[in-house]
Amino acid sequence: MPTVSKHRQHPKPPTPLADVRGASRLVIDLTLLVTGLVETMHHNIARRPGPLGQATLAPTKGITGLVYRSVRGITRLVGGTIDVALAPLVPLLADKGDWPGRDVVVAALNGVLGDRLAASGNPLAIPMQLRVGGVAFELEPGGIAAALGSPRDRVVVLVHGLCMNDLQWKRGSHDHGRCLARDLGASAVYLRYNSGRHISTNGAEFADLLDALVACWPVPLRELVLVGHSMGGLVIRSACAVGAATGQAWTGLVRAQVFLGAPHHGAPLERGGHGVDRLLAASPYTVAFTRLGQLRSAGITDLRHGSVQDADWDGHGRFDHAADRRQPLPLPPGVPSYAIAASLSAEGRGTARKPRGDGLVPVASALGCHPDPRMDLGLPPERQWIAWGIGHLDLLRSAAVYRQMKRWLVAAK
Repeated sequence: MPTVSKHRQHPKPPTPLADVRGASRLVIDLTLLVTGLVETMHHNIARRPGPLGQATLAPTKGITGLVYRSVRGITRLVGGTIDVALAPLVPLLADKGDWPGRDVVVAALNGVLGDRLAASGNPLAIPMQLRVGGVAFELEPGGIAAALGSPRDRVVVLVHGLCMNDLQWKRGSHDHGRCLARDLGASAVYLRYNSGRHISTNGAEFADLLDALVACWPVPLRELVLVGHSMGGLVIRSACAVGAATGQAWTGLVRAQVFLGAPHHGAPLERGGHGVDRLLAASPYTVAFTRLGQLRSAGITDLRHGSVQDADWDGHGRFDHAADRRQPLPLPPGVPSYAIAASLSAEGRGTARKPRGDGLVPVASALGCHPDPRMDLGLPPERQWIAWGIGHLDLLRSAAVYRQMKRWLVAAK
């Protein structure tokens, strides 16, 4: 059992000035990227290759190379000066609240660039936290009791998707978590995380956080229910694999897991982005623009095939032109798992036509179906369900989706 202090959360809100520092660092990083892009274009054009000739990503040399190195040096100097100047002022605004809309903007930014933000220590990088009502709580019995009032012996943990945050489980007046807590006699806790990091990286940290939560829950904990939307479902699968492999106590308390539109076998949008990279790389006159395509985060590239384990990507280039390298990862034995897919098709169950996906995730991927038996999640038909005539985000507000989840989870109690 881990010590609580090892995984203690830091619920202090970010300050506007910290956001300014983070934004200035990001602007500097992007300026350096664009400088490299222009240099690559300059170098390839100067070589005058044929349209499909040999391209180079090497830096320029001589006076031209000196100019580009000078631009990068000045850019870094300016960025460092701004950061040093702002740093002493951050504590002075420590008690200031968030600016309106910050959570949505920063969540989207983390989804697209979150691995870069985390690697550079940018203040805009979202730390992983368990939250209630949009506020992080201390991972100790008093902090949990203060956040929840009367903690129950059953906990529903909800995990959001790519470019989203914990507050976006509430759509209008409906919140799947709040409703499940009411109807199941449970407490609802929400995960917030940087969705631009590798799914397996987030999964490992989530597993540790759940182990700490279980260790300090104020009342004897009877069971956990895990609910993930989109990428959140893959983070749950990754965490369960890590928890089981390391013998973490929380895995023995999981009584059910529900996946809402989770791309278990990938999403066409990322595969399309990978195809654009290959197209741009085919000519020396467009190869520089692959640098822009390769801005997208590790979390996004994990969605090409649905990578949830370190072995799926470790030792391989994220932008390599390669087939699906994933290792099979079965669902946890003995834990009822349920999958809901959305379809923009209006046809009902039993149609002979292949249903459309939800705009982002194909139906087969969301239901865990795969032509290779080793990769298929093997969910029985009674634990699969299609929500017809709705899109990916509608899964969070659909009354029919909620009724189906409730039906399954009440029966699993």
